[in-house]
Amino acid sequence: MSTGLQLIGNNYSGEGANTFRAFNPRLQEWIATEFREATSKEIDQALELAGKAFPVAKKITPANRAKFLHAITEEIMALGDELLNTAANETGLPLARLQGERDRTTGQLKLFADLIAEGSWVNARINTGTPDTRQMQIPLGVIGIFGASNFPLAFSVAGGDTAAALAAGCTVVFKAHPAHPHTSHLVGTAIIAAAKRTGMPEGIFSLIHGASNETGQYLAAHPAVAALAFTGSFRGGKALYETATRRPTPIPVYAEMGSVNPVFFLPGILAEKGNELAAQFLQSVTLGVGQFCTNPGLFLTVGKAAELVDQLKDKIAGQQAGYMLTSGILKAYQEGISQLKKEGAELIGAAPEGSHQANAHLLQVSVGQALAKPEICGEVFGPSSVHITASGKEELYRFASSLEGQLTVTIHGTAADLEEYAPLIDILREKAGRLIINGFPTGVAVNHSMVHGGPWPACTPAAGTSVGTMAIYRFCRPVCFQDFPEFLLPDELKNGNPMGIWRFLNGDFTKATC
Repeated sequence: MSTGLQLIGNNYSGEGANTFRAFNPRLQEWIATEFREATSKEIDQALELAGKAFPVAKKITPANRAKFLHAITEEIMALGDELLNTAANETGLPLARLQGERDRTTGQLKLFADLIAEGSWVNARINTGTPDTRQMQIPLGVIGIFGASNFPLAFSVAGGDTAAALAAGCTVVFKAHPAHPHTSHLVGTAIIAAAKRTGMPEGIFSLIHGASNETGQYLAAHPAVAALAFTGSFRGGKALYETATRRPTPIPVYAEMGSVNPVFFLPGILAEKGNELAAQFLQSVTLGVGQFCTNPGLFLTVGKAAELVDQLKDKIAGQQAGYMLTSGILKAYQEGISQLKKEGAELIGAAPEGSHQANAHLLQVSVGQALAKPEICGEVFGPSSVHITASGKEELYRFASSLEGQLTVTIHGTAADLEEYAPLIDILREKAGRLIINGFPTGVAVNHSMVHGGPWPACTPAAGTSVGTMAIYRFCRPVCFQDFPEFLLPDELKNGNPMGIWRFLNGDFTKATC
C-alpha cells in the first residue's frame, strides 16, 4: 500500500516535492510517515477523471449506487483494528470514541444506501395539464470535499458529505485533513476497492493530500468543480466561500463553520434540578475535550444563579485535562481563553492544568458586557463556556436577539418556564438550525429529520444540513421536463411509475400511475 501518495482514481501518484507529517498529541512526537502535497497537475488529473466519470455515474441505477455504498462499509470494516489504531495514533482520541465514530460512519453510508434504493428522495412532482410538467432532482457534478480535523472518520473521507454526494450520483475529489493523513489514506483505499468491486467508473472518487492552504484554494477555484463541502473553522470556510463566489462561474459552498451553541437555563428548572443540570452541562462542555462544533460555549441565566455557579465551580475542579487533536488547536484554545480574560470575562472556575493538555474553563460576564464586546461571544474551540448573566426577562430577550447564527440553541425549563418565556423560543427559532428543549447540543443524531446547519456564520448557506439524509439535496438541483414524450422521461417521472416511488401527482402524494 503506497502510503503518503495521492489516490487519483485507481492509481497512486507522488509527484510533489513538498512533504508533511502527522503529530501524535499524546506522545508529543511526529509520526514517521511522510505525505506528499498534491501538485496542481495531480489535482487537475483527479478532477479530469472525476469529470469523465460523472456522465457514467449519474446514470448508475439507484440499486447499484446503493450496492457501492454498502461495499464501502464492508471495506471500512475489513480494515479492522489497523484503522482504529492509526486514527488513535494521529489524533490522540481513545479507541472507544473511534469505534463509535466508525459505526456512525458506516451507519451513515447504510442510511443513504437505503434512501436511494427506495427512491422517493428525488421529490418527483408531476402536473399532467397543459403544459405537462414533471420535476425531479438530478446530481450537480464533481464535488470537492474537505475533511474536518475533529472527526477523522465521520466527517472525513467516507463521512456524511462523501456519502451524500455519492448517493446523489456525483463524483468526489476529497481533500484529506493533514492532521490524520494515514487514517484518510486507509479509508480512501477502502472506497476505491469498493468502487472496483461494484463496477463504478474510475474517477468516481479520488483523494488528495495537502497541508498548505494553496492545495485547498486550487481545488476551490478549479472550473471542473460544481460544489464544495467543508467542515472546519470560520476562517477556513469563509476563505473557500470567497474563492468560490469570485470564480467566473460561482458555485455553491456548503461550509459548516461551528458556533457557540448557547444554552438558556430558566429560573424554574434551576430551582428544581440545578445540581443535576450543572453536572450534565459540564459533561457536555468537556466531552471530547470540547472539540465538537456543537460544544456549548455560552450559557445564560436570569436573575440570581449563585447556586449554579457554586456547583459548577466545585465540579470543574474535579475535571481532568485532556489532549487536543493538534498542537495548533491547543495553542488557539489557550490564546482564546487569554483573550476572553483580556476582554473582561471573569474566571469562575477551571480544571487542573496538564502538560501539553487543555483544561476546562468557565468564565462570566453580564449581558451588558457581552453586548458591548460581541467578541466575548465568539467561538473558543475547546472545553470552555462563558456564563452570561441577565438581570431580567427583557435583558435576556435583548441578548437572544443579538445572537449570530448558530448550529444549535438549547433551552432548559419547566412547563411553566417555557410558557412564561414563550417569546424566547420565537426569537431563537430565527437563530439556529436545531432547537433543543431540556437536553444538550453535543451529540448529533444521524437520521431523516436532523438539521446540522444554521444561519451565517454557523453555515453557508442556511438552507441545508451536513448530517442526516436531507444532506443529499446539497449536491442536487431540480430540473423540470416539459411536454416530454414518455420514452424520453426518467423512470422516476414516467406515467406507469416503474420504480414504485412516492410522487406529488397533480397536488397529491401518491404511488399511483398517471
